[in-house]
Amino acid sequence: MDNKPYQPHLIEQQVQQFWHHQHSFRADEEATGEKFYCLAMFPYPSGQLHMGHVRNYTIADVMARYQRMQGRNVLQPMGWDAFGLPAENAAIKHQVPPATWTENNIDYMRDQLKRLGFGYDWTRELKTCDPEYYRWEQWLFTRLYAKGLAYRKTAPVNWCPHDQTVLANEQVIDGCCWRCDTPVERREISQWFLKITHYAEELLEDLQRLEGWPEQVRTMQRNWIGRSEGVELQFALEGRDQSLMVYTTRPDTLMGVTYVAISPEHPLAIELARDNKKVAAFIDDCRRMQTAEAVIETMEKKGLDTGLGASHPVSGASVPVWIANFVLMGYGTGAVMAVPAHDQRDHDFALAYNLPIRQVIYPRDDRTVDIQAAAYTEAGVLRDSGPFDGLDSAQACDAIAVYVEERGKGQRKVNFRLRDWGVSRQRYWGAPIPIINCAECGAVAVPDNDLPVQLPTDISLGDSGSPLRDSPAFLYTQCPQCGGEAERETDTFDTFMESSWYYARFACPDQQEAMLDQRADYWLPVDQYIGGIEHAILHLLYARFFHKLMRDAGLIHLDEPFAHLLTQGMVLKDGAKMSKSKGNTVDPQQLIEQYGADTVRLFTMFAAPPEQSMEWSDSGVEGGHRFLRRLWQFSTKAAGRISKGTGMFRSIPIDWSKIADAHRQSRYEIHAAVKQANQDYERMQYNTVISAAMKILNILEKLPDLAPSAQSPLPPRDVQTAIIHEGLGMLLRLLAPIVPHICHVLWQQMGYGDDILKSDWPQYNDQALHRDIVELVVQVNGKLRGRVQVAADAGRESMEHMAMADDNVQRFIDGKTVHKVIVVPGKLVNIVIT
Repeated sequence: MDNKPYQPHLIEQQVQQFWHHQHSFRADEEATGEKFYCLAMFPYPSGQLHMGHVRNYTIADVMARYQRMQGRNVLQPMGWDAFGLPAENAAIKHQVPPATWTENNIDYMRDQLKRLGFGYDWTRELKTCDPEYYRWEQWLFTRLYAKGLAYRKTAPVNWCPHDQTVLANEQVIDGCCWRCDTPVERREISQWFLKITHYAEELLEDLQRLEGWPEQVRTMQRNWIGRSEGVELQFALEGRDQSLMVYTTRPDTLMGVTYVAISPEHPLAIELARDNKKVAAFIDDCRRMQTAEAVIETMEKKGLDTGLGASHPVSGASVPVWIANFVLMGYGTGAVMAVPAHDQRDHDFALAYNLPIRQVIYPRDDRTVDIQAAAYTEAGVLRDSGPFDGLDSAQACDAIAVYVEERGKGQRKVNFRLRDWGVSRQRYWGAPIPIINCAECGAVAVPDNDLPVQLPTDISLGDSGSPLRDSPAFLYTQCPQCGGEAERETDTFDTFMESSWYYARFACPDQQEAMLDQRADYWLPVDQYIGGIEHAILHLLYARFFHKLMRDAGLIHLDEPFAHLLTQGMVLKDGAKMSKSKGNTVDPQQLIEQYGADTVRLFTMFAAPPEQSMEWSDSGVEGGHRFLRRLWQFSTKAAGRISKGTGMFRSIPIDWSKIADAHRQSRYEIHAAVKQANQDYERMQYNTVISAAMKILNILEKLPDLAPSAQSPLPPRDVQTAIIHEGLGMLLRLLAPIVPHICHVLWQQMGYGDDILKSDWPQYNDQALHRDIVELVVQVNGKLRGRVQVAADAGRESMEHMAMADDNVQRFIDGKTVHKVIVVPGKLVNIVIT
């Protein structure tokens, strides 16, 4: 090979053309080998890749390439999460149709992904704004509607006044819209829901089976689903023929109730507001407050006395009914029994409005607690609790449940924090909900032969809100049942609908007659899924739910979509997450132009293990580029010897046991590094894989020149060549998943083969790791004082003797008292003296 300089842009373009013409990454269900489906969460086409994208997709590509070289049949697809408010907002800002803006961004980002050399099967590319994609989620929605799993109701919602749309609870971050940071309001509005609560128990139980998921993600989902066992109690309203139903997980505190609080959206509160201006004003004020639970827990507690009383279900005592801003209609019954002595939130409210605080739970050890200063929230022993005095909390919970059940004033109940998924959005750039609203027939599902309900693209966008109601061609239609005049649903789906099943459609994106086919059963579950921890609930819970919906529709035949999950760390610069607002972003495109894709890939894998945050370093990028130049230069210089050795060593087997000790030591270190790298690949610790590769290159560059020996069957230079031939072949294959372009070219030019992707994965040789002689580090009081060589099978006494006999070590222990000798076989001897 000519001694040409390393030109990454030239070789990367050539290699990518090779992959394209060879269809190197096209997945085939008929191929041999165990299947491996590797998937990174697909991107929103925002306009250009950021370093978070690059890191995420490089991790996935390294995994996929490694599995391919292990002989597995690999699927690694790519697509676009193309609907959503950002495109709509950008279209308004730039006066460009959302479809045009989205398509242009996809084209640019696709080119960036290809420049980075990611091994995607581009024949399976999909974008969620394609009618042939969202047609099938419309189809499934009509089935769910028929089964009662999709329904419409008027409900209090999170409303973004800027984007003029509803937000799911998970999309409210610190009381603000997750997209535009506008403070969120609470409103009553008609919405479409999917009955995720119908699957709450299964979603919770199946988390135990997801052993390949991080425990942190499973815990977050458990907490969000929030299964609890408690008692539902009736507090009869005085002077009214109705009761307030409250749910509690602490029935042992029942005798400490001093007031009942209802949500501003509770039907009773709404009824009272009709004739009471103070109540109406308070409810209106609550609509403008923040809605996130975490915020509600810490915000100022506000309330209003309704003037109504409720009868305690055990004592019959009258307790006042308040409207309180901390009670959410979406959780439980929208009413709570307030026990200020034993709940801190209730305590804060009671202090604010001078309400009684009655202690009924006392510590088991009789210590005194200041109940006016703070609530006592622990379990204990009941006092001042009538028939339940003397019971501990566990006994009382059961006894009170029995008491109210026998008297028809309550019942045990399992409750979930999880609420049904509101999937309606009052925006344009989304998949239309396939419902026709008829004055005579009500809400009617669009028939299959009229699907997809296509989103019109000839729409003029205003500053906010959806223009679909102003589009007669879209809005007006006929009822499929009675043939009368009707209107289409103008809400569009939450974009999490599209991202909840894309992984399955990748298995059969060309299927025109069904949502999925038998290929989904072949490829699923996804063997390795990769994405940020921020998607633990927003996306991953919805995808698990949607998967079970498709299973129950007979489309697939397994329970969970993702076998293993990796949540990669963030990309930081100067200790802070990269973001445009902080002005600390790094443009991947500029790095590719300056250094080439392999350097970018190498640095992102070397900077930190995948699950940890990665600190950006300009010097680290330059260091990675220097390493690749060294690899290129060494290989170029050794090319002639390698190509000669490729044939020579096939015809003349080498007896490695007879080569010189120095060369045998070098080969030992190479094979030890390969062994470690293989273990690190399985642990997905790619930074230490790269460290092992760097060590191998250092060894090869420093192979000793030796004089001829009668012991060796080959001249020392030929032994050197044999070690380089073997070591460089293993090195290139180890690095191929990480820096595929340079390894592909060097593999060919060294004469190893035409396609490194099809080569056998490098394995260490046990014989190479066997040593007759080992070198021990000798320490005196923990400080290095010498090195000695001993037989590999030497006993402890022999190692101690050799260490203490070393001339340099003798200088430090002469005349001193040896207290003990610590021996680590094969590694070190530490002599402790005074």
